[in-house]
Amino acid sequence: MSHRPLALVSGLTLGDYLLWNWSLSANHDVLALASGLTLPALSVAFIWLLGLNLARLAVRSSRRSRAAAGARLRRAVPRDRRGERAGAASGTYGPAVTVRDQDEVAGDSSSVSPGKLAA
Repeated sequence: MSHRPLALVSGLTLGDYLLWNWSLSANHDVLALASGLTLPALSVAFIWLLGLNLARLAVRSSRRSRAAAGARLRRAVPRDRRGERAGAASGTYGPAVTVRDQDEVAGDSSSVSPGKLAA
């Protein structure tokens, strides 16, 4: 997002305020009236754009911090020799356990085909 509208409106607001202030002190009533009537609208536009840009900045910084936290989390997950996250196939972060391994622990290795993963 460009900051040009904010810079333009802030410059116009400051210029209008200075013109209004000068025209009041120099007794230029028509110029003071014209600049005084445009000053509130420019001030509201300036405050609106300033708030909008601050909100966008806050959202952008929170997205960056969430992305950085996710990157730190991904780096913290252990990886196997192929570079994949450990347990990625089973959805866990621990070592992947096959059904065959579970049945061998239970004492029955004949009922399960080799290579199937546990859910």
